[in-house]
Amino acid sequence: MSFARQVYRIAGIYGLLCLAPFLFLEEKIGRDYPPTITHPEHYYGFVGVGLAWQVAFLILATDPVRYRPLMTATFVEKGIFGVATIVLFAQHRIPGLVLGFGITDLVLGALFLAAYLRTPAMPR
Repeated sequence: MSFARQVYRIAGIYGLLCLAPFLFLEEKIGRDYPPTITHPEHYYGFVGVGLAWQVAFLILATDPVRYRPLMTATFVEKGIFGVATIVLFAQHRIPGLVLGFGITDLVLGALFLAAYLRTPAMPR
């Protein structure tokens, strides 16, 4: 199995396992990390987009050469959240737990970039 297949399959499964529970945790998150969520549409929109990306990772894992152009969006997606968590943590606006998930995303983003570089372009 190719490096890209493994990376994207593991990332997709990991992401589904991490994000799916958030569909049932809105109230708990509001209690544990105040203030209460005041815009549930943003919360569920974020979770939904995140889950959709995990499905995209799993699709990408089926044929990395064919879907190689999509890989650029995957490391951008991971980098944005990872960098944002570092900045927010430095500003004392998020807890260390969230920073941990951001760092994990940066590692996955680096693996996605490595997968992109190791995957040959589709012949024309």
